Amino acid sequence: MKKIVLIDDKASIAKVVAIYLSKEYDFTYFENPIKAIEYLNEGNIPDLIISDIRMPEMMGDEFLHYLKNNAFFKSIPVIILSSEESTTERIRLLEEGAADYILKPFNPLELKVRIKKIID
Repeated sequence: MKKIVLIDDKASIAKVVAIYLSKEYDFTYFENPIKAIEYLNEGNIPDLIISDIRMPEMMGDEFLHYLKNNAFFKSIPVIILSSEESTTERIRLLEEGAADYILKPFNPLELKVRIKKIID
């Protein structure tokens, strides 16, 4: 079963995503990127990471930058989930290595289809 990590400071987002993904994927949730980095550094390499942008302790774009500049983690695809509708922000994050950028509120079925296109 493929592994997906979700990082979002809102547990409600994790609940919705888990409902739609947990039957097909091994799903792990973190409230902030610092805990996700600890998980990754323990040798856990997911097939995909879904990350919010606006979070306490570490922003999602900083987390993406960390991943894409780390030899062990740079190949992990990252989908950004964000309420930021800025085209400039979206383009910047896609150029920095995000596999996709999905606006909140999002359709969970659309997220599921986009995940399948990236990792299946």
